Amino acid sequence: MTLRPVDDTTYTSLAAGTPLPVEQAPVWAAFDAVVPGRSHWGRLAYVDDDGATAAVVTLAEVRGPGGFRYLWAKNGPVWLVEPTPEREAALRRELGERLRRVDPRLVFVRLHARHEAPDLRPVMQGITYDRTVVVDLDRSEDEVFTAMKQQGRRAIRKALKDESLTVGEETGLDEAAFAELYDVFVETGEREGFGPHPARRYLDMLATLGPEHARVFVTRRDGRALAWALVLVNDGAALYSVGASSSEARGAYAADLLHWDIIRTLLAEGVRSYDLAGAGSDRFPGLSGLTQFKTKFEKEITEVSPAWDMPLHPRAYTALVQALAAKRRATAALGRVRSRLRP
Repeated sequence: MTLRPVDDTTYTSLAAGTPLPVEQAPVWAAFDAVVPGRSHWGRLAYVDDDGATAAVVTLAEVRGPGGFRYLWAKNGPVWLVEPTPEREAALRRELGERLRRVDPRLVFVRLHARHEAPDLRPVMQGITYDRTVVVDLDRSEDEVFTAMKQQGRRAIRKALKDESLTVGEETGLDEAAFAELYDVFVETGEREGFGPHPARRYLDMLATLGPEHARVFVTRRDGRALAWALVLVNDGAALYSVGASSSEARGAYAADLLHWDIIRTLLAEGVRSYDLAGAGSDRFPGLSGLTQFKTKFEKEITEVSPAWDMPLHPRAYTALVQALAAKRRATAALGRVRSRLRP
C-alpha cells in the first residue's frame, strides 16, 4: 500500500463517482492561497497492493503562532472503499513516514478518522464532531417536508404566513452588503460566546470559490437581515458552512424559514444532500444546543468521522499542547481580574 502525489486532473479522475467535500476539491486551493498563514500543500492518492485507489487526500499547510507548521486535511481523506481501522492506520503510517522524510519540520497532521487509534490525539484547538444532520434531497419537496419533525413544519408554516418576512438567495453580494450580515454574525457571537473570523475571511471565500461553490441565503424582515447562511456546494452535496441570526430572528422563525428555502432551492437544482454541519454527542457535547434545531429538518442523526491530530514529532506536539493550555489559563485569569475591576 503506497501514497503517491497526483495532479488535479488525476486526483479528480480517481475520485470520480465519490462526492468530494469542497475542502477536498481542487477549487479549495484558491481559497487557501489567500488565507494568511495557509497554503495548498499537495494531493495524494492511496493505492492498495492490488493497484486500486483506496483513498485520495488534499492537504493544506498551516503556519501557527511562533512559526510552527502542520498539515490540515479538512474533511479528508476521502475514502473510495470502506475505511476499516487497518486501512486508516496504514494510510496514516505511510503519510507520517513520507512527511518526516520530505518535510521534517512539520509538527503534526490534522485529518479525519472514523476509528480511535493510539497514534491519534484529540484536536488541540477548534471544533470537530462525530455526528451530523444530513437532509436527503433525493426526494420530492413534499416528501422532505412530510419527513420533518412536526415542530419544524409548524415553524415554517408560521414564518410563511408572516408577510413582513422575505427569504432568498443573495449570492454575489458586494462588500457593503455583506457588512450588514457580518453585524448579525457579531451579534450572534456575543450572544453565544464565540468570536467570528474577520469579515475578509468570508468575503475571500465567496470570491475565490465563486457562486458555483459558495452561496449566501438571507431571511429579512422589512428589508433588515434577521438570519443568513453561507452554503458550500460541490459534487451534488451541500454543506452549511457558517451563518448567524439576530435575537429578533428566533421569535420570527427566521432561521427555520431560511433553511427551508435553502433546502427547496438545492433540491430544485438537483443537489442530493444538505449537511447541517454537526450535532452534539457524548464525546463532543459542545454542539448539543444546536441538535434540537437541526433535527427539525431531518430526524435521523448521521455518524461521521471527526478530526484528529496525528503528531509527527510527539515531543514537539506535547510542548505545543502545553503552551496552548497555559495561554488559555492566562486568558481566563485575566478575564476574571477584569470582571472584578468593572464598576
